[in-house]
Amino acid sequence: MAKELLFEIGTEEIPSGYLPPALEELKAAAGRMLAEQRLAFTAVRTLGTPRRLVLFVDGLAERQTDVRREVVGPPKAAAFDPEGKPTKAAEGFARAQGVAVETLEVRLLERGEYLVAVQKERGARTPEVLAGLLPKLLAALAFPKFMRWGEGTFRFVRPIRWLLAIYDGRVVPFEVGGLKTAGKTYGHRFLAPRGVRVRSFQEYLEVLEERFVVADPVRRRDLVRSQAGEAAASVEGRPILDDALVETVADLVEFPTAVCGALKPEYLELPREVIVTPMQKHQRCFPVVDAAGNLLPHFVAISNMRAKDMGVIVQGNERVLRARLNDAEFFFREDRKRPLADRLPDLRHIIFQEKLGSVADKVERLQRLAGWIAAQVDPSARPSAERASLLCKADLPTAMVKEFPGLQGIMGREYARLSGEAPEVCQAIEEHYLPRFAGDRLPASAAGAAVALADRLDSIVGCFGIGLVPTGSEDPYALRRAALGVVQILLQRAWCLPLDEAVDCAQAGFGGAGGPKAEATRRTVLEFLRGRTQAVLVERGLPGNIVEAVLSAGANDIADVARRAEALGALRLEADFAELATAFRRVVGIIPHGFDRPADAARFVEGAERALYAQAVELKGEVDRLVAARDYLGALRRIAALRPVVDMFFEEVLVIGPDEGLTQNRFALLRTVGNLFARIADFTKITG
Repeated sequence: MAKELLFEIGTEEIPSGYLPPALEELKAAAGRMLAEQRLAFTAVRTLGTPRRLVLFVDGLAERQTDVRREVVGPPKAAAFDPEGKPTKAAEGFARAQGVAVETLEVRLLERGEYLVAVQKERGARTPEVLAGLLPKLLAALAFPKFMRWGEGTFRFVRPIRWLLAIYDGRVVPFEVGGLKTAGKTYGHRFLAPRGVRVRSFQEYLEVLEERFVVADPVRRRDLVRSQAGEAAASVEGRPILDDALVETVADLVEFPTAVCGALKPEYLELPREVIVTPMQKHQRCFPVVDAAGNLLPHFVAISNMRAKDMGVIVQGNERVLRARLNDAEFFFREDRKRPLADRLPDLRHIIFQEKLGSVADKVERLQRLAGWIAAQVDPSARPSAERASLLCKADLPTAMVKEFPGLQGIMGREYARLSGEAPEVCQAIEEHYLPRFAGDRLPASAAGAAVALADRLDSIVGCFGIGLVPTGSEDPYALRRAALGVVQILLQRAWCLPLDEAVDCAQAGFGGAGGPKAEATRRTVLEFLRGRTQAVLVERGLPGNIVEAVLSAGANDIADVARRAEALGALRLEADFAELATAFRRVVGIIPHGFDRPADAARFVEGAERALYAQAVELKGEVDRLVAARDYLGALRRIAALRPVVDMFFEEVLVIGPDEGLTQNRFALLRTVGNLFARIADFTKITG
């Protein structure tokens, strides 16, 4: 008969960022360990608050499933003497398996007759198994940091204050770090701190709610959202409910209670981000906006307390946030005393990388590289890109960015605007940091995209040049993220930027585009960008072998790679693609590596080779035109028309024969055919 298990680890406050992964790991580890112990169950669920990690297992069997094991021993011939009595080999095998020698069975296997020991193990009762399993489960949980407390050696994310372990309404007895399990849980630290006994999961949830604890993180998030909405509505506004902040706030409290506080209206004269950042990042509050999305002089905070006079909690939050915004207001006023361009000399005192110079050196390289990139893809954006690249790091020495590093780029935009810079320059200064993380927005302006590309390529080329290449999980300069940004920007804008020339231009900024070391760096950087391109396209749903096929035909133009991959992916959905791919693999696969000579039509002797050559020559002009127009699907469909002629060629013509001259000419013919699609994809990479 199935029962339920409730296991609660009561602790000091766990950091909010630790809680979600800990609950996921607890669920996975519990399911794995129960399965390993042959304990059947219906479902595993985890809950948690800052003060507790909770495991609930529903439908947990009363005992382990029985197990029958069969172990093959020595051959029958070695196990019994001529009189049929067990030999020492049989006796030793029986002793090793813990069975009586007379219980050994003789089985006919593929290799002959062998002794087999059959072991039957009766499953242990679940409480006995849990008494050993739960301490191991607790010790198996991993955290970024651990603590020890008292005089013990046991360590956990935070000191453990109580352990609740109940199976079928009864305590599962065990001890961890000198603390014994009991049938008690504890309510809110301040509002209901006394222990209370529980016998079931449902009773546990009800008892905690009565004692101001909402154990379910999902329900706490829902409460945060609904209460924040109600609090903001009290001032005719609505909260900005960032999902990540909602999760963080919900994991900071056990019993969410929303309050609405007020700000001085004068703060609204500050840039929006200057107000929102301290609210969200530092005070974990939700900004409030009106129906049009404009900031109101209010905020919503989530308290872990329910006081008789909630006004005291409101005032406390207002006081702390006011101090933050007073600082921001002061920094903003002081920073405005100098135009943004006047801060450029200060960049010489900020090191970009010890071997790569200061940020001022980087800005000098960016101006040249961003200008070159813009000239290649959108010449009209070049003046804005060059000006923005000069000013894009000038906000780093400002007091505001020193206090709030997350505002870099945003304050550059604002200070540039207040200094009278052109709107497109201001926009590009902010956008050159985009994307900041996976899923982030991309630069909306051509100038912003050009500077963003330059910034990332400069970092990648510079770091690779001094040997700072990402390895395994080590990537201190976030070069993988930078490369992904390059790929995403080029794909989003469909810019046909030659990567080899871009890398050359970036290398020139470091004072050396030639030499073996520079050439090795160039190759490594291009291969690195190729790998990121492959990852992005596969993530977008294109099959890996299709992406590899087009990359093998040329990876220098990321936007073009995407077009070719999409075209080949579309062709792959057509009915006869498998046969087509097989035919083209045969065309390329038979040609010797490095073979490159023209076919001589006068030397063809078979009708099938003449027909193939004639159609290939006829198609070349049309395919060249379609490829030049980047109509790769159209080109592939025209090339596909060759398949029947290719099939006939291989059926009727012996490519490699006794006449070396004919063999070489037939290689040349197949090379002519292969060249039609070689610029689009390498069909030898397409399997299945």
